[in-house]
Amino acid sequence: MKVTQIRKRDGTVVPFIPAKIEQAIYKALAATKVGGKKLATDLTQRVIQIVSERFAQSIPGVEDVQDIVEEVLMSQGYPNVAKAYILYRQQHADVRRLKKAIGVRDDLKLSINAIKVLERRYLLKDEEENVIETPMELFRRVARTIAAVETSFEPAADIKGLEQAFFELMRALDFMPNTPTLMNAGAPLGQLSACFVLPIEDSIVDIFESLKNMAIIHQSGGGTGFSFSHLRPKGDVVRSTKGVASGPVSFMKIFDAATGVMKQGGKRRGANMGILNADHPDIMEFVVAKSDGVTLSNFNISVAVTDEFMEAVSRGKKCPLINPRTGKEVQSISARNLFEMIVYHAWKTGDPGLIFLDEINRRNPTPHLGRFEATNPCGELPLLPYESCNLGSINLSHLVSDGQIDWTKLRKVVNLAVHFLDNVIEANLFPLPAIEQITR
Repeated sequence: MKVTQIRKRDGTVVPFIPAKIEQAIYKALAATKVGGKKLATDLTQRVIQIVSERFAQSIPGVEDVQDIVEEVLMSQGYPNVAKAYILYRQQHADVRRLKKAIGVRDDLKLSINAIKVLERRYLLKDEEENVIETPMELFRRVARTIAAVETSFEPAADIKGLEQAFFELMRALDFMPNTPTLMNAGAPLGQLSACFVLPIEDSIVDIFESLKNMAIIHQSGGGTGFSFSHLRPKGDVVRSTKGVASGPVSFMKIFDAATGVMKQGGKRRGANMGILNADHPDIMEFVVAKSDGVTLSNFNISVAVTDEFMEAVSRGKKCPLINPRTGKEVQSISARNLFEMIVYHAWKTGDPGLIFLDEINRRNPTPHLGRFEATNPCGELPLLPYESCNLGSINLSHLVSDGQIDWTKLRKVVNLAVHFLDNVIEANLFPLPAIEQITR
């Protein structure tokens, strides 16, 4: 009689799959550089024979089968392979103990790191913070929720088939949805999006309405972007109170502090993108806002620049600073000096970045809905002029094919970066410390 079932360590009975035994033996052979696939197959057949003889009238346990594997390896003259297999068993036993200590029943054979991340962020818990679902149940919950939406577009959609297809993609780790989907699909919050841009208009009511919405989004695992360019500059008049405005950067600090509070109780720390137009009167304060390494620690910041501004930088001209409340010019500054300050602080601290307003709006697929003013914290770094390398953007996924680095594409990226740097140095747009750092 052939063995058709095996009892797992948790007591459940599942189909007996000889291929798993063969794979484990093959790994032990490979570790000791003995034999190959054929030897692994022959040894597996011997294991199956003994298991069938000893458990003709019962169901073997996993440990029973593993003991027989060790016995076969020793009796067939492969003590070193048996030792490697014993170590393999011990390592897996250690992993199981760690997973048990974490409090997760791993029904997908994931790594310790994966289990820890799932336990901290994604697996549902009860009110006492005890995990109440397994990784497989998590994937099933997400797949079921995503598939159910299809009926809104096609009442006759094969919901069960779509659910299973999505589940299999996740179980094989071929595709994984974003954090809010894993956290919230089929859960009370139900918020599946990760990326938001919130408007901020020049009034206390609008500002704090956006602050409230930001907190709700961060609670559900999303990230937020803002353009603070509509806020009146520091020192400007506030007619309702006869006082003076504190400026965009002061309100950014409020958003930053609120984000810091939210991340204490959320599953995922909040993230923000703050943007200010290059022609805003407070642009200098904005550019240096993160120079101390502490201020606005929950923000990435970027200066919004136009084609006109970049042309002024190239030609060494001045650019006007416009009060957004009145639409009038209040001052003019050297575009090149501002650009050099942006570059220096980007080199020194990583902020600010640049967002090219005219370019993104030229590629706006929904111009009838309005102009782009901001992005959320996620994104890619455009590689310009991208036509010369045919990549579109600096994205690591473009540089990898079948798990291997595409060195031809990588060389194109490096060559283009060097060419760009040559042009920047020639135009004297880079501060000397940055050039020295890049050269090193």
